[in-house]
Amino acid sequence: MTDLQSKIDAWIEWGYFLQAIATDILSDIQLVNQLNSDIINLSISNEFKTLNESLKIDLDLGKANILQYQIEKISNYQKQLLQLKQKLNYIFDTIKNSRSLLNILLGVSAFYGKSGFALEWLDDDHELIISSEGKFKELTDILNDCDSFQEQIAALIIQGETLSLQAEQALKKIEEESSKEAISSQEVEILPKFSTPKIVRSALIIASSLLILTFGALKIREQNLSLTQEGSAIANFKSAEKLGMEAASLVQNPPHPLQVWQQAETKWYQAINLLDKIPPKTSVYDRAKKKLAYYQINYKFISQRVLIEKEAVGNLESAQKLATEANLFVQNSPHSQLSRQQAQDKWQQAINLLEAIPESTSVSVQAKEMLSIYKTNHAATSQQS
Repeated sequence: MTDLQSKIDAWIEWGYFLQAIATDILSDIQLVNQLNSDIINLSISNEFKTLNESLKIDLDLGKANILQYQIEKISNYQKQLLQLKQKLNYIFDTIKNSRSLLNILLGVSAFYGKSGFALEWLDDDHELIISSEGKFKELTDILNDCDSFQEQIAALIIQGETLSLQAEQALKKIEEESSKEAISSQEVEILPKFSTPKIVRSALIIASSLLILTFGALKIREQNLSLTQEGSAIANFKSAEKLGMEAASLVQNPPHPLQVWQQAETKWYQAINLLDKIPPKTSVYDRAKKKLAYYQINYKFISQRVLIEKEAVGNLESAQKLATEANLFVQNSPHSQLSRQQAQDKWQQAINLLEAIPESTSVSVQAKEMLSIYKTNHAATSQQS
C-alpha cells in the first residue's frame, strides 16, 4: 500500500506538471503558432526517407532532354537536403543548449513534425521521455538521431553530386555529337550564280581585310586577356569536376580504410581550391559557386570520417598494446596479486577502447573479434584474483 501510495503521489505530481506546461504553452502565442506550423511538415525521419528514395535515379544517358530534366531534379533534391541539414542544426542546438523546457519542446516539435509527440515521463536523471508513433525516446536519443541523419544526409549529397556529374558529362557528350553532325550536314558545295570580275573581288577582299584589322586591333589585348582567363576558368572547373567525381567514387560502399578517406579528403580539398580560383566574369562562375557549396559540405563530411577512422585505428592499436602489457604482467608474476590486478585493469581499459569503436569504421570487425577474446581473458584474470 505504501508503494502504491508513493506511485499515486508521483502521478499526481506529474499531472500538475503537465497542467503547468500546457498553461505555459497556451499563453505563448508565438510558440503555439510554431507548433501549428511544425505539424504541417513531415517528420525528419520521413523527410529523409522521401529524399533518399527520390535520389534513386536511373540516368537516361542517351537522351538530352531527359538528362536535362534529371539534372534539374537532382539539383532540387540537393537544395532540399541542404535545407534539411540546416533544420537538423536548429533542432540539435535548440534541444542541447536551451534551458527552457518550452524551447526544448520547439526542437522536439520540429523533429517529429506531423507525426506528433507526447510527453511521457521524466526519468531518474530528469530527462524527458517522449513518444511518437508508439516509439519512446529520451532527448539524448533525439540528439543522437540528429547526428546520424547529418551523416546520412552528407552521404546523400555526395551521391547526388556524383549523379549530377555523370549526367552533365553524358549531356555534354550528346551535345558535342549533335554539334559535329550539324557541322557535317552544312558542308555542301556553294556554287556562284554569276561571275564577279577578279579586280572587284580583290578590292572587296582588301577592303574587308582593312576593316577587320582596324576594328580588331583596338580590342586584341582585351580579348586575349579575356580568352586566357576564360580558358583557365574552364580548365579549373573541369579539373574540379574530375576530382569531385574521383572523390565521390572513392567513398562509395563504406567502410573504408583510413587511407581511402584521406585520399577522398585531399581530392575534395583540391577541387574546392580550383573552384575558388574561378573569376566572376567567366562563363562557369555561377556553376562553380554552386558546386563549391556542395563540395565544401562533402569535404567537411569526409574530414569528420577521417577523424572517426583515425580515432578507431588509434583505439585498436592502444587496445592491442594494453593486451600485450596485461599478458606480460601475468607471465612475469603469475602468483602476484598486484600483477593480476594490474593485468585485469589493462584488460578492462582495452575492452573500453574496443567498445568505443563505431561499427561504421573499417576496423569494426577486427575490434569485435578482439573484444570477445579480451572479455574472456578479463573474466579469467578476475577469477584468479
